[in-house]
Amino acid sequence: MPVAELSLIKRYDEFLPLEAMRKIPANTRGIYALLKKKGNAYNVIYVGMAGGDKTGIHGRLNAHARSKRKKDKWSHFSLFEVHDNVSRAVIQELEGLLRHIYRRDQQALEFNRQRRFKKLTKVHERLENWN
Repeated sequence: MPVAELSLIKRYDEFLPLEAMRKIPANTRGIYALLKKKGNAYNVIYVGMAGGDKTGIHGRLNAHARSKRKKDKWSHFSLFEVHDNVSRAVIQELEGLLRHIYRRDQQALEFNRQRRFKKLTKVHERLENWN
């Protein structure tokens, strides 16, 4: 049996145009980012997750594309599929970590500001206290 390169991420693709959404297999589980292309740069607009219970990344991206609030704010996306044995809780932790990183980014702030990862605050400790 082959060993996976990474313990969480099965495969990924990035900087894909909206039209590529239709190629995403149903119930793909993992993390995705909505991006806005500006020149050669891709600004992160939103970080989200799909646990695959009701809908996968494809369904989530479709919902964002239809959303009046987000519809014209993004032009591309990246997706990171997790291995089948990765739990929904782990996907939520990954999403929470990424949202925490982007919580003060001006581009990402518009859609992520109200969604901080509360569990992460429970393990926050000043670096000078690390031993």
